[in-house]
Amino acid sequence: MSGLKLSMKLSQQLRMTPQLQQAIKMLQLTRLELQTTVRKELEENPVLEEYQETVEDDIADRKEGANDELKAVEDRSLDDQDPTKQDEMDWQNYLDSHSKPLPSHTGGSEEIMNYENIISTTMSLKDHLDWQASLAGFNEEEEELAHLIIDQINDAGYISTSLEEIAAAEEGVTVKDLEEMLPFIHEFDPAGVGARDLKECLLIQAAHLQEDTHDLVHIIKNHLPDLEKRNYPSIAKTMKLDLQIVVELCDLIMSLDPKPGKAFATGADTHYISPDVYVHKAGDEYLVSLNEEGLPRLRVSNLYKKLLTQEKTAESKETQDYVQDKLRSAMWLIKSIQQRQRTIFRVTESIVKYQREFFDHGPQHIKPMILRDIANDIEMHESTVSRVTTNKYVHTPQGIFELKYFFNSGLDSGDGDTIASSSVKLKIKELIANEDPKKPLSDQKLVDILKKDGLKIARRTVAKYRDALKILPSSKRKKYF
Repeated sequence: MSGLKLSMKLSQQLRMTPQLQQAIKMLQLTRLELQTTVRKELEENPVLEEYQETVEDDIADRKEGANDELKAVEDRSLDDQDPTKQDEMDWQNYLDSHSKPLPSHTGGSEEIMNYENIISTTMSLKDHLDWQASLAGFNEEEEELAHLIIDQINDAGYISTSLEEIAAAEEGVTVKDLEEMLPFIHEFDPAGVGARDLKECLLIQAAHLQEDTHDLVHIIKNHLPDLEKRNYPSIAKTMKLDLQIVVELCDLIMSLDPKPGKAFATGADTHYISPDVYVHKAGDEYLVSLNEEGLPRLRVSNLYKKLLTQEKTAESKETQDYVQDKLRSAMWLIKSIQQRQRTIFRVTESIVKYQREFFDHGPQHIKPMILRDIANDIEMHESTVSRVTTNKYVHTPQGIFELKYFFNSGLDSGDGDTIASSSVKLKIKELIANEDPKKPLSDQKLVDILKKDGLKIARRTVAKYRDALKILPSSKRKKYF
């Protein structure tokens, strides 16, 4: 029979505390997500409050001085710019001064415009089609059939479910009923909507053209593969037409919209980027400054700090425990935000140091750089640099760029030096932009030209960069006229 034994073991473990998890999360947030998170915390945590510095606040701060008891509650590790290190103020006077009514509008009895009343909403494709169906003069049964078909039209404008499946799912509806209704849907705006495949979509749009479309329809029905490959001579030979006429017809087909519903996509609105950091040139130096606009400035409410300095009673202990917990949460949030901003600042400063030629002369002069270069410079882990550069943007004299843009691999330039892959992509894009449309440059020809410039690069690498730039192969870029 074995007895109980007592032993000791020494080991190291890495534990992710909630505070550390919060700090990492703050690093990953985009600017918009950070604003949303801060606003949510302001609503849920009564200890937090937003403040704006004014001349009156500055005078009051100088008169009152710091309170030693409250300083003991705050985290002494924060720097001098910590928004939580605020001087005490009279809470009652604060309430009185902020309870005064706002000054009235100087425009007399004229009502102040409510901008919420003039903000428009984007109509979805389904709403647009339902609206047309309601005005098409259908009877009740026909309108129901129209809505059944509209419900199955996806964001691109195509019917995503076969008519057989629609009929099987609806009692009393036949495939014939749906097929008879479908031509009416094809008359709706946008042209091409309600098609079941690309060929039908193009044929619907061709029917809307106010011209002779006999040859156009023939190409769509019988020569889409050749059209995709821009094999115009084969089409001209088969149809016994002049090559120039075929090219003009194919250009007209290319102008048709293969995804007519995309114009109504909810994500089609323009999204503007607000940079997280600015880089300005002052003389011969570049200065880095954080973009604090739109980010609420946080501090701990003096009212709740006073509650912690009161003498503890049986009734107040529960209250003080609650305030202490919320205070701890508020302090960690403020520290996490400060750490995030400080890290973005340091990473940007290091990027400016490494990529000076980019800031002076433009993207063609960007240097190869990896995460480890910046991580070693600012003495942080590569994963931290990766998090802080994802979805963060910098405003530079050369334009607005994502911080990740500056990290790219290098290629041998032939003289012992390396050149950034993004610079190679720009060279390829420039060469193709200046090529002869009748004799486009093949991938191998691009390799030969780059080799003459002292850049050794494989053909498959050129093809990969061309695909990344969304440029078609030479066979599909060729223009006959």
